[in-house]
Formats: sequence, C-alpha cells, structure tokens
Amino acid sequence: MTTDLATDLTSTATTAPPTRTATKDGGVSAETDARVVRRRLGPGRRIRFAFWVGPTVLLAVWVIGSKTGLISEQVLSAPWTVVESAKTQWTDQDLLGDILASLKRAVIGLALGIAAGTVLALLSGLSRVGESLIDGPIQIKRSIPTLALIPLFIAWFGIGEQMKIITIALITLIPIYIHTHNGLRSIEGKYAELAETIGLRRGEFIRQVVLPGALPGFLLGMRFAVTSSLLGLVVVEQYNATSGIGHMMTLAQNYGQTDIIVVGLVIYGAFGFLADGAVRLTERKVLAWRRTLEG
Repeated sequence: MTTDLATDLTSTATTAPPTRTATKDGGVSAETDARVVRRRLGPGRRIRFAFWVGPTVLLAVWVIGSKTGLISEQVLSAPWTVVESAKTQWTDQDLLGDILASLKRAVIGLALGIAAGTVLALLSGLSRVGESLIDGPIQIKRSIPTLALIPLFIAWFGIGEQMKIITIALITLIPIYIHTHNGLRSIEGKYAELAETIGLRRGEFIRQVVLPGALPGFLLGMRFAVTSSLLGLVVVEQYNATSGIGHMMTLAQNYGQTDIIVVGLVIYGAFGFLADGAVRLTERKVLAWRRTLEG
C-alpha cells in the first residue's frame, strides 16, 4: 500500500494538478475553468506562430521606415544594405568563422554557468547548512555587476579566452541559481505532509517530488541565463578579441562602417531569439501538464 501511495504522490507532483470535473450539483469542469481564465485575459483564439509575430512586425517597420525615408541611413542602415554587407563579410571576410568563435564562447560559458548554478542551488536548496554557506555569498555577488569585475578578471586570468568564458559563466550562474533555488524552496506543503503521512523517505521525496517541482524554476532561469550569456558575450568580445562578432563590430566602428555594426547586432539578436525559442519549446514539452492558459 505504501508503494501505491508513493506512486500517487509522484504522479501528483509530476503531472497536471487535479482537475475539476463537472457534476450535477454545480461542479466546474477543467475545460470550463480554462476558458474562464482565457476570457479574463482577453478575447480571441490562440495565435499560431505568435512567437514570430513581434519580430516580423519589427522587421516590417524597419523596411517601411527605410523605404519611405523616415529612418535615415545615417541613423540605421536599411535592411537591404545590411544584407549586402553580410554577403560581403561572408565572401570576402570570415563571417562564418566569427559566428562560430562567438558561439563557442557563449556555449562553453553558458554550459559552465548552468552546471555551477545548478549544483550550488541543489546544495543550498536541499540543505540548511548548504544554504547558510552558499546563499549569502551568491546574494552578495548578485548585487555586484559581473561586468564591473572584468578588470579584476583581466588581472587574474589575462585578456585571452579564459577571461571571456569565465565572465560569461559567472553572468549565467546567477539566474540559474536564483530560480532553481526558489523552485526547490517553493514546493507546496501538502506534498511534504503527504510524504510524512505515507512514510516516504527523504531521498525518495527529493527525487520524486522536489526535483520535478523545481524544474519550472530551472527552465525559467535558463531563459534568463541565455540572454545573460549574450550580454556577456557582447562585452567580452570588445576586449582584445581576434575573432568573433564583437571583433568584427569593433573593426567596423574604427572605420565608421555602421552597416557592418548592424550586421553584428542582427546576428546577436538572432542568437538570443532562437536560443530563447529553443528553451521555451523545451519548457512547453517538458511542462505540458502545467499548461493552463493555452488552448
């Protein structure tokens, strides 16, 4: 019987919350409840490909503004000029090499930050001793902008790749830690009470309830971490880089080539947009049971 109750507890923590079913005495069904929530948020059906609507509108405004002269070439290069510049950088320069160099820095730094942030969050979130040792220093670091530490990192690690990757990792560590730790500490009390009632061991409770319950927080931290890694990438590539999008933009700035600078900005934006989309897609697949506001 204990095994059956543990299975029920796991199912409750990792699947959809219990839904309300329509009854003869006036009960409300889950479908009706979801429709009420959507109606309160606003009328209309779910928009297909909604993730792409905003960027498409932004691109249309850029095109129309450049075509009509509302956006001057001196202020912002036209889209077709940017496309031609990108082609030139691809054929005559090493745009592909710059993209790969930037991606390598961002991916390695992001991976290190995710790993470190997750481990620290687990140590702090699952242990009072760990929290007393870890959470305070993390909060202190949180109040100190990582970019302000770059001069110190240069003194410690030099001005090469190591400094750049460590900076990106430290920037991404914070949102992963904060949101994962919050997820670990926000498990509903009813699950803990049920675990005590059926005699579920602490290790099983952590593995079957706490960790799945913290997954939404971890994925939210991932979205912030991806954006933060690109912010760090933009800055560190201004420091003695010999390759990368930032290096390309620095050279373009020296020669007053605003169109190439815009090429770099578009690439950075595409990085962030696609990475965030990948995390959101993963979140929707993994946490499909939590979907209450979507049709």
